[in-house]
Amino acid sequence: MRKASSVDPRRVRELVLERSWKAHVGHIGCSLSVADILAALYSGVLRVPRPKDPDRDRFILSKGHAALALYAVFHLKGWISRKTLDSYCRDGSLLGVHPERALAGVDFSTGSLGQGLSYGAGAALAARLQRSGRRAYVLLSDAECDEGAVWETAMFAAHHRLANLVAIVDLNGQQAMGYTKDVLDLSPLAQRWRAFGWEAVEVDGHDAPRLTRALARLDTRSGPPHVLIARTVFGKGVPYMEGQIKWHYWPMSEDEYEEALRAVRSGGA
Repeated sequence: MRKASSVDPRRVRELVLERSWKAHVGHIGCSLSVADILAALYSGVLRVPRPKDPDRDRFILSKGHAALALYAVFHLKGWISRKTLDSYCRDGSLLGVHPERALAGVDFSTGSLGQGLSYGAGAALAARLQRSGRRAYVLLSDAECDEGAVWETAMFAAHHRLANLVAIVDLNGQQAMGYTKDVLDLSPLAQRWRAFGWEAVEVDGHDAPRLTRALARLDTRSGPPHVLIARTVFGKGVPYMEGQIKWHYWPMSEDEYEEALRAVRSGGA
């Protein structure tokens, strides 16, 4: 396996499309929307010299159904081989639709939506008690913010002033059963987080350099916890998927796969 210092979000999208098509598994649109966020995190923001380093930053993919994008990043970082990546959703593989802690690089198993921020708060508090400089980063979906557990944790983290806790909300406006504004409208989302005592920053979720700068400016040593509201496009890079609810679950046909791959390779991302 090779080492890589940076992650190309276009390559992440290509791998998501390839493995999703070959496994005939959905959850494509949500994986495409977070490619730039994951690329920014794993290209220098997260301090993870190796997946098992005890003082590494912790990362929680709370929206666990986007795990394929995370696996693509692990491969591009050189943490998992091509053979392992190709085992996605096969019998006996550690690479399922949702991430499992048994896989090196996955700090917490996720998939039960609304729980990831709680893990992150626990990890951040543990770091403080252990006098460690590690941080905890949590990537949530905007639909997860429908869950009461998210706001319970938001209150807890603000009360304890967990400056080393950073949440990133993938604000793509969609969930399995509809558009978030129709299911439960939480806008303006940044103001809600601020009302719970968090520092909230709004950013373009597809501008990896700007994401990196925004994350680098956060004071993770003192002050309140932080949240980035990352505005994204569901299905980003594939025009026929963008903003379409069915690509939350629906797998691609061969023709759809080839069209999607052409779009991403031609600069659709």
